[in-house]
Amino acid sequence: MATPEPVRPIDRWFDSYSSDHRHPVNQWIHVVCVPLILWSVIALLWCIPVPEGGLFRDGMWALFAMLAAWVFYRRNSRPIALGMAVTFLLMALLTRLVHDMLGPQVLLYSAIVVFVLAWIGQFVGHKIEGAKPSFLTDITYLLIGPAWVLAKLYRQMGWRW
Repeated sequence: MATPEPVRPIDRWFDSYSSDHRHPVNQWIHVVCVPLILWSVIALLWCIPVPEGGLFRDGMWALFAMLAAWVFYRRNSRPIALGMAVTFLLMALLTRLVHDMLGPQVLLYSAIVVFVLAWIGQFVGHKIEGAKPSFLTDITYLLIGPAWVLAKLYRQMGWRW
């Protein structure tokens, strides 16, 4: 008889997060809004000025935050960490493109608008759900949301996280 796989920490996080995200409309809103919020946070951090010269360059604060988040994902699931590394890379490239082509002010204002609208969407989803956002019980869920959306993508592709 095969022994069951041990429950990994990421599975516990996802089970708990999923319990607050059962309604299909709320799930759909999260699939759209969570990546938008993630991008807006990266873009907002990108806009923080850095000292001129030396090691620091535009986007360093965003890079530090992405690296710290990636370490969390890596400790919980290698496949999720790999997917989040790709996600962070693509979002950083998009942010750099907007910054360089349209300027830091457009990036900042765009990030603020996206952040506010996406959070409004999230709260509408939770109103529909009838459950408060998970991060109100544990701030770590702000990191779980993007991984949960990625895990949904993995499931659709038949991949294991």
